[in-house]
Amino acid sequence: MAKQKEEFVTHIASRTEDFPQWYTDIILKSDMVDYSEVKGCMVIKPYGYAVWELMQHELDTRFKATGHKNAYFPLFIPEHLLQKEKDHVEGFAPEVAWVTQGGEEKLAERLCVRPTSETIICSMYSKWIQSYRDLPLLYNQWANVVRWEKNTRPFLRTSEFLWQEGH
Repeated sequence: MAKQKEEFVTHIASRTEDFPQWYTDIILKSDMVDYSEVKGCMVIKPYGYAVWELMQHELDTRFKATGHKNAYFPLFIPEHLLQKEKDHVEGFAPEVAWVTQGGEEKLAERLCVRPTSETIICSMYSKWIQSYRDLPLLYNQWANVVRWEKNTRPFLRTSEFLWQEGH
């Protein structure tokens, strides 16, 4: 595997002459990531994932010190919820990935693959918060999100990426 990597990045571009290529060369040469079979998606290798875990641990400790609790919300969000936040979502609407069928069955409503979680989290908060006595409700989510990006660069902009979202 290391031999393949050597063949892929034979030299490192000059940082001053081609910063984007230099960045990509460094990330690949460091063995933090590799490109996957899906355009725009990367495989985060153990060294790269260890960096994520260190950041996650540090931030998680700080969030919990403020009273936040970790939770997990669905990857799939019904279209009607996303439409409630039309203005918020407008910026990345062209990048939303949609699920239209499950197996052979066409879905009654399209489901977006989580581009962000505000809509599903707020929908649940409206169900759980009935009065001021239910506050504060401080939740944090560690998850992945999907935005169908046209131009990608490892760790900076990919179609699927790791994400922290606190509410």
